[in-house]
Amino acid sequence: MPHVVIEYYVADGFERAAVLEAALETASQSGVMQREDIKVRLLPSEAILFGDGRQSFIHLTISLLAGRSSEAKLALAQAMTARLRTLCPGIDAISADIRDMDPTCYKKSLRSVD
Repeated sequence: MPHVVIEYYVADGFERAAVLEAALETASQSGVMQREDIKVRLLPSEAILFGDGRQSFIHLTISLLAGRSSEAKLALAQAMTARLRTLCPGIDAISADIRDMDPTCYKKSLRSVD
């Protein structure tokens, strides 16, 4: 935890490793989370249809344990979309949604790493 899930559709492709790294770095520099706790993943969309004719997108869903201020979450969303806009200027739509996770219900199990 936290989880950064990046959904995307880009017909011509893009630098996946660079997007993953940019999301990790931006999140870790936000002051909202620690780098070692962040999990970033990409989920491609098979097809899209936007009513306004746009043909590509990146959408971030960032799930955090509840307790961060609205101002901190807004700053994180703005930093993430700005960083990805700089990295991917040809993407038609870039958006972010910050979600609170209930700490009493979130559970995980980690395998020991030797």
